[in-house]
Amino acid sequence: MIWWPNEIATLSHGLVTLRQSAEKDIDSIFQACQDPLIPAFTTVPADYTIDHAIDFVRSDPFSFAERRELRFVIDYGNGADATFAGVISLHTINIKNHTAEIGYWIDSSQRGKNIGTIAAQMITDLGVTEIGFRRIEGLVDVDNLASQHLLQKAGYVQEGVLQNKVTRDDGRQIDMALFAVTNQMWESQTWNR
Repeated sequence: MIWWPNEIATLSHGLVTLRQSAEKDIDSIFQACQDPLIPAFTTVPADYTIDHAIDFVRSDPFSFAERRELRFVIDYGNGADATFAGVISLHTINIKNHTAEIGYWIDSSQRGKNIGTIAAQMITDLGVTEIGFRRIEGLVDVDNLASQHLLQKAGYVQEGVLQNKVTRDDGRQIDMALFAVTNQMWESQTWNR
């Protein structure tokens, strides 16, 4: 059975914190999404505007209340010195089937610090052990080797490649690598909870 939280809690592990987005994040989200790698490998539009960032932050309460998405901002550091590092979410939620999909992007200045892996472990642990998802999938562009490595380090297993799964804005049809973790797999793993 799925237990949907009443609010978006703040989660911390070491120097990584997952928290609800706030108005103060709008500029950081806008600036981060100017990096061409983010729209190249995600659903973020290539022409990302400040209005996109405003809508992104302000839509959080609605997508959460409708049980469509559980989204967090990722901060890295201690207290007041913490800096914006990216966004991570569980989305494409299917309550009946106890499934969700993980999605994320990391600010270019914060890549290579293991932040994304820790954030993926944190949100996966929340999804499996507290909310009750029995399967969480990750779909990654086959050319995005860094993201594939992140999911593998976080405990996900590659199950295959989905041919012609996604159409990019330029009309290209691309393949996506399918990764997943199940509740049985997750419970048998140990990470620094």
